[in-house]
Amino acid sequence: MANVLDLRRRIRSVKNTRQITKAMKMVSAAKLRRAQERAIASRPYSAMLASVIESLKRRVDIYDPRTGELRHPLLKTRPEKRVLVVVISGDKGFAGAFNANIVKATAHFLDHNEDKEIDVEAIGRKGRDLFRRRYPAAKFLEPSENEPKARPERQRAARIEVTGDHPNLLEKLSFERVREVGEEIVARYEHAEIDAVYIVYNEFKSVIQQRVVVERVLPIIAFGKHDIAEAQEMSAEARAHAAQAAMTAGVSVVPGEAEADVKEFEDEAKKFGTLGVDYIYEQTPREIFEDVLPRYITSQLYHAMLESVAAEHAARMTAMDAATNNASEMIDRLTLTMNRVRQAAITKEIIEIVSGAAAI
Repeated sequence: MANVLDLRRRIRSVKNTRQITKAMKMVSAAKLRRAQERAIASRPYSAMLASVIESLKRRVDIYDPRTGELRHPLLKTRPEKRVLVVVISGDKGFAGAFNANIVKATAHFLDHNEDKEIDVEAIGRKGRDLFRRRYPAAKFLEPSENEPKARPERQRAARIEVTGDHPNLLEKLSFERVREVGEEIVARYEHAEIDAVYIVYNEFKSVIQQRVVVERVLPIIAFGKHDIAEAQEMSAEARAHAAQAAMTAGVSVVPGEAEADVKEFEDEAKKFGTLGVDYIYEQTPREIFEDVLPRYITSQLYHAMLESVAAEHAARMTAMDAATNNASEMIDRLTLTMNRVRQAAITKEIIEIVSGAAAI
C-alpha cells in the first residue's frame, strides 16, 4: 500500500489535472456560445437562398425543349459510380466520441458502397490523419503547357482514395475559403469526374439535440430540403450528460430569444417566391439561376461546417465536465485512502508505545 507522502503527491497531481479540465470546459463553453450564434445566424441566409432559387426555377425553363434533359449540370442525375465524400471532423482531441462517431459513420457508408469508386475529402486534422493512414492519396497529372486551363488528369490506383487536404480550415472558418472548396467540388461534378457528393458531419440543433448525418448535396434534388442518407441520434445518456455540462457552464439548452427571431426570419424567407407577385430581376432569371446554383452548394458546405464546429465545442465541453467530475471523485477516494493509511500509522505507533510501556 502507498504511504501518505505518495498519496499526497497523487492528490496534488489530480487536483492540477482537475484545474486544467475545468478551464478547458469553460473555454469550450465560451467558444460554443459564439459558434452557436454563428450557426443560428446563418440559417436565414440558407433559407432565403433556397427560396430565391425556387422562385427563379419557376421563371426559367430548366429543361431543354429539344432533348428534354436538364440544362444545368448540377441538376442532372447520373448513376452513382464515382462518389465524393466530404468528411468534416475536428482539428483537436479531448472531445469525447465526437471524431470517433464521424469516422464510424464514414466507415459505415464506405462499407455499404463497395461497388463504387469513392474519393474522401477530409476537412479537419483528425479525420485527415486517420484516412491518410488507411487509404492512399489521389494522384493527378498536371495539364500540359499547351492546355493550361484543362482539368488535371486523374490516375486512380485504389477504389478509395483521399483527394483533399484543408489544414486549419475550421480553426478560422470563413466563407471565402469554403467557397474555394465548393467551387472545386462543383467543377468536378460539372466535368462528370464524380456522380454524387455526400457530406458527413455532426448536425447541431442545440447542446442536447445533435446527430451525425450523411447528407447528399449533389445532384440537387429539392432546394431547401436535406437529403439525409444516414443519421445517428444521440443516446439518452449522452443527452443527460450534455445537459448537465451545459447547466454547470451556464449554456442554455433551450431556444432563446435570438433563436426565436431567427426562426421567424426563416419562416419569412420561405414565403419568398410563393406569393402571387411577379418579381423584377436586374438580370435575366436564367443568368441569376445559373450563377446562384454553385453558391447554393457552397452555402450548404459552409452551414455544415458551422454546425460541426459548434457540435465539437459542445462535445469537448461535455467531455471536460466528465473529466472534472471523475477527477473530483478520484480525489475523494485518494483522500479517504490517505486518511486510512495515516490513521493506521498512528494506531500502530500508539500500539508500539503502549507495548513498550507495558514491557517496562
